[in-house]
Amino acid sequence: MAILPAKDRKYLLARGFAFDEVTSGSVNGLVFPNFTLPKGLFDRDSSALLIILPSGYPDLPPDMFYLNPWARLASTKQYANRADQAYQFNNLNWQRWSRHNTEWRRGKDGIWTMLKRVEHALKEAK
Repeated sequence: MAILPAKDRKYLLARGFAFDEVTSGSVNGLVFPNFTLPKGLFDRDSSALLIILPSGYPDLPPDMFYLNPWARLASTKQYANRADQAYQFNNLNWQRWSRHNTEWRRGKDGIWTMLKRVEHALKEAK
């Protein structure tokens, strides 16, 4: 089932992203099965990335993001700040990264905006 708006799908396909649109219960999510993590910052090179698409997306923003398997900071072997809680989706326990979105521009932003937010949060993780 397609849950992404056409412009989001076009963006992801044009950039070669592998992704799955998944519905678990009544929740729609976008799963990137092999998302590359910033080199040397975590105890793994990649993880599946989950972005929950709220009802009303793209007018309403995705909020947090999730990793599976979970990633620890390479320097401390600890989870990053606000990234130590589980979230159940599609029968998996995902690592919740609590990074709230307060700057979404309705009608302008899309999945590209959320992916930039994820990349930034991962690079800045402490």
